[in-house]
Amino acid sequence: MTHQHFKLFKPYGYISQFKYDLKRKKKLLGELSDFPEGTMAIGRLDEDSEGLLLLTTDGKVSQQIRSRKVEKEYYAQVDGIITEAAIKLLQEGVEIGVEGIKYMTKPCKALQLKETPLLPKRAKKIRDERHGPTSWVTITVTEGKFRQVRKMTAAVGFPTLRLVRVRIHDITIEGMDAGDVSPIKYNL
Repeated sequence: MTHQHFKLFKPYGYISQFKYDLKRKKKLLGELSDFPEGTMAIGRLDEDSEGLLLLTTDGKVSQQIRSRKVEKEYYAQVDGIITEAAIKLLQEGVEIGVEGIKYMTKPCKALQLKETPLLPKRAKKIRDERHGPTSWVTITVTEGKFRQVRKMTAAVGFPTLRLVRVRIHDITIEGMDAGDVSPIKYNL
C-alpha cells in the first residue's frame, strides 16, 4: 500500500478529528478536503489553536513525528509585553499541571518576536489594544502535553491569546492560508 501524507493549516474553530460522536456540533477536518480512507491527524491542535497539522495514512509515520526527536514550533500571542525573565523561565522549563499532576516541562527554545508575524486573519477576533498590550513569542518544544504551550505561557504570567503552530521538523505553514491542504513527501 502506498501511504499518503498531507500538511494542513488548521483554522481556528476546528477540532483535530474526522469523527465526533458527542451531541455538540463541531467542525471536523474532513470538512476541509476529501482525504483518503484511513487518514489520521498526527498529534492534535485544540479547537482554539491554529496552524500546521500533519495528516497521514501511515501509523508508523505518526508515531515518528510525535516522538521527542521532532521539534514543533509555535507562535504565541500573549497578554502583555513578555519579559526576558519570563523567556528564560520558558527556556529552562516550567511547572504545569497535566491531568491533575504537576509536570516540569523540558528545556525548550523560546524567544520574543520583535515584530508581529504575518499570519492569516483569524476567524474569531482576538481582543484589541483597549484591553492592554500584547506581544508574540516563538516556542519550540519536542514534547506535546495537553495544551502545553498555553500552560507554559500562563505559568510565567503571560496567558496565550492566540496560538499558531508554524513548523514541525522542517515542514512549515509558509505560503499557506487557513484551511489549505497540500500533499507532502515524508522524509524525516
